[in-house]
Amino acid sequence: MKIIIVGCGRLGSGLATTLADDGNTITVICDDEKKFKRLPPDFKGTKILGVEFDKGNLEKAGIERADSLISCTESDDINALVARIARNYYRVPRVIARLYDQRKVDLYNALGIQIIATTRWGIARAKELLTFSHLENVMSIGNTPVEIVRITVSGMMAGNSIRDLFPVTDVQPIAISRGNQSFIPTRTTTLEAGDILYLSALDDTLQQVKRTLDL
Repeated sequence: MKIIIVGCGRLGSGLATTLADDGNTITVICDDEKKFKRLPPDFKGTKILGVEFDKGNLEKAGIERADSLISCTESDDINALVARIARNYYRVPRVIARLYDQRKVDLYNALGIQIIATTRWGIARAKELLTFSHLENVMSIGNTPVEIVRITVSGMMAGNSIRDLFPVTDVQPIAISRGNQSFIPTRTTTLEAGDILYLSALDDTLQQVKRTLDL
């Protein structure tokens, strides 16, 4: 994947190193040249020195062709601005932003921006968010037709309850990951954009769900 990382602090440099080692094409934008020293000497990605939210720098990084963008500067405001530019103007398929102020979680979710937080947890979380599609099979239960799947809740799905989207009773919610928290939902739980929803379902029902929701 072609991934742009905005910011090169502990989280940004850690993500850049990890994702580059996984074989992705990485470009890092940062306004502080000293922070590039956090990257290893053998870093194979591209480094761009400049204002993180400048469209010229974003286009120099190839944002028009990017598969994903992660904004993880030390400023929530810059992260939100870059994420909105990437999502709304350049239509980057997957946009993730670091969030320090948890009071802004609802705002980020309303904008359809996925969130990461602490450095250690954020790297693992970002990799998880980058590596699966809107619906992905997690596992099969033994020699049975029961599947466990995870779904990234889109803006179109947000605002509906689990029961609204999956009226059949053989689709059962297992867990939701929202922001920095996970919880066990009920069928009446209202979904928010960016939620990661885990469900169990029979395989035949799952195929019907995919067709209905165009997943």
